[in-house]
Amino acid sequence: MASTTPTVGLFGMNMNAAADPAVSARIARRAEELGYDSLWAADHVVLPRPRTEDSPLEPDTPLLDPVVALTHLASHTERIRLGTGCVILPQRNPVILAKQLASLDVVSGGRLLFGAGVGYLEPEMSAVGVPMAGRGARADEYLQAIHALWYEDKPAFHGSYAGFDSVDARPRPLQRPVPLVIGGHSAAAHRRAVAHGDEWFGYLVGVRSTAEQVRALRELSDRAGRQDRPLKVSVAPARPLDAATVRTYAELGVDRLVVVPPVDLTVRELEEFVERHAPRVLGAAPA
Repeated sequence: MASTTPTVGLFGMNMNAAADPAVSARIARRAEELGYDSLWAADHVVLPRPRTEDSPLEPDTPLLDPVVALTHLASHTERIRLGTGCVILPQRNPVILAKQLASLDVVSGGRLLFGAGVGYLEPEMSAVGVPMAGRGARADEYLQAIHALWYEDKPAFHGSYAGFDSVDARPRPLQRPVPLVIGGHSAAAHRRAVAHGDEWFGYLVGVRSTAEQVRALRELSDRAGRQDRPLKVSVAPARPLDAATVRTYAELGVDRLVVVPPVDLTVRELEEFVERHAPRVLGAAPA
């Protein structure tokens, strides 16, 4: 297996210290200067209070809406890609989300990476009136609905969870197509990535888990006949990164490593983290 040289993205650009718009703008500009290829924003509309065992964050964590935050960062950068990591699809109206993301792609000059997942926090789903049951099928329909609004001459979609006809939404995204990044570690997420995605995103996965995930994705891709359109792989590692670890992930076929700052960093510590994980420091590929 030929290894790639991964690029490096930066996660959490809408949360904790980076929820301050002045801080995130400064960090984004510096990340672009250092050769990071992408900035990623998380998505949780609400968080359980008190915190549940499966919740990734404390309920009082500052967390801006990802589309709003990335639009802000688009105005302070020129080249770096802007990724939703990942929008929880079942919680979003697909027609409105299609408009929001298309607008972000336009105002950023075609830099959107559309990361999408199905979610897993029951209190969050309940708060927006979406049942946990059927959320995978709902997400699949929403992807099809968004695809229709972005790429069909006469958009129309009729499903169990979404439906429209005799409508249009302009402007369309500048990118045709917008790269679709599917997040999730389950077999269903793998199938969704192979069926619909351009890229798979694994969040906080170690080397062994990454090897298993990549193997499963490749087997599915081969069965689906995707040899001429390989699925890219992005991973947010579950361990600190250094040059040796980057090489290990590269040997597994990872295309992008997305570094995740610890949640309790001060602004100065976040700036130091960004410097310490720059592509040239890690021996990764610059954007």
